[in-house]
Amino acid sequence: MAIQLGINGAAGRMGQLLVALGHVDHELKLVAALESSGYPKLGTDAGVIAGVGPIGVPLATQVSAPLDVIIDFSVPEAVATVLATCLERKIALVLATTGLDAELQQRVQQATREIAILQAPNMSLATNLVMKLSEVAATVLKNHPSGADVEIIERHHRFKVDAPSGTALKFGQIISNVMGQTEQVHGRSGRPGQRPHREIGYHALRVGDNPGEHTIVFGLLGETVELTVRATNRDCYAHGALAAAKFLAGKKPGLYNMNDVLGI
Repeated sequence: MAIQLGINGAAGRMGQLLVALGHVDHELKLVAALESSGYPKLGTDAGVIAGVGPIGVPLATQVSAPLDVIIDFSVPEAVATVLATCLERKIALVLATTGLDAELQQRVQQATREIAILQAPNMSLATNLVMKLSEVAATVLKNHPSGADVEIIERHHRFKVDAPSGTALKFGQIISNVMGQTEQVHGRSGRPGQRPHREIGYHALRVGDNPGEHTIVFGLLGETVELTVRATNRDCYAHGALAAAKFLAGKKPGLYNMNDVLGI
């Protein structure tokens, strides 16, 4: 039986892509497309909004059919509402929205006692694989005789409103948990002096329509290790989120991540 899927933020850029790809995935049945009450085209077929033609699922503000899992690709302000819906109806939640404040993140943590939640700052399967490779590299290089300097370079489209990206910060968290860096530097200018090993440098580029690119640089004396992952379009994020939804449906309450989906 197909997994009953809902999408929160269905009229957004990623939401439309999820509607288009989820509708043709035979392992899934898209039955709910959710948007905020202020969206002017509520009631319009989600497939029409996504550019794939009518699919029989209107944009709505509330869940009206049984669901196995909801994918949330919205904004932080909308997460509290979908979280409450999932708790009330015992629906698993794939949480792809980033930028949650501490209070909302705590509510997510508490909700994992009652429902299955998969939370990740990036849904790309390749990006999550490179996160694991970064952890391996950090483990190997943390005691390198010359010391390893870590810099993270990320590129995104001109419309992105936050910097560094949530994915870049996640890379930094993974590495610092292993190597012990205690400081973050966001770009450099002037005369900052000699670089200390205790910092990770972040550099955010905003150019054109770049859907996302991250390079992790481990700089040693005499050699350099670089790990790069880049998206050429946004399909990778949608495919990863749909894979996460398939994984999460039917799981016991708890907090999951993309490593669970990848089996690593």
